[in-house]
Amino acid sequence: MSTEPRINDRIRVPEVRLVGPSGEQVGIVPLAKALELAQEYDLDLVEVAATARPPVCKLMDYGKFKYESAMKAREARKNQAHTVIKEMKLRPKIDPHDYDTKKGHVVRFLKQGDKVKITIMFRGREQSRPELGFRLLQRLADDVQELGFVESSPKQDGRNMIMVLGPHKKKTEAMAEARALADARKAERQGRTAGSDAPAETAEQDAVTEAQDAPAEAPAVEADAPVEQPAASQGA
Repeated sequence: MSTEPRINDRIRVPEVRLVGPSGEQVGIVPLAKALELAQEYDLDLVEVAATARPPVCKLMDYGKFKYESAMKAREARKNQAHTVIKEMKLRPKIDPHDYDTKKGHVVRFLKQGDKVKITIMFRGREQSRPELGFRLLQRLADDVQELGFVESSPKQDGRNMIMVLGPHKKKTEAMAEARALADARKAERQGRTAGSDAPAETAEQDAVTEAQDAPAEAPAVEADAPVEQPAASQGA
């Protein structure tokens, strides 16, 4: 069944409740009169409430209306937040370096607004030491408490112990911040590119101007050479 509203000649009722282009109430008019007004305004007659008695129709540019509706729906889907649960697996006796790496991933997930399921995997004799897993989960929760909170407390599930961390920040907020950061970085890159495109002659012109404005140096003066006195004339 089509969800498209009936427009113009597809409307098959004797009269309609007409709404003008600016939303003004025109009132109940014969269908022929409504179609005549649509042609006069160069608009479409669109049935917006088919179940009303009589049906409600509006004068509008239906092509423009469809385009704007599609853009709004696209923007709504773009901003729609989907809750995602990430999973991180650890061992009770995890190496300090591995712990820091795993914690970094948990921090990244929480910053993105996602939940994180932490699973401690016990093997062999480790199953008799559940307190090791509990302490590890408690440590991780304390390390990331600024970004997330314990949504589901640690509990034993067979050979595993599970805890769920929830982000303080909503997914939509995280997405908005990520977009703002990306836009800021893009603007910064464009600014650097624009600066590097400045004409090369600018530096030369500055150098010439500097030379012209500098005070002229006096020519070097050599020390006066001793003046030889003319020899006294000898008497004849």
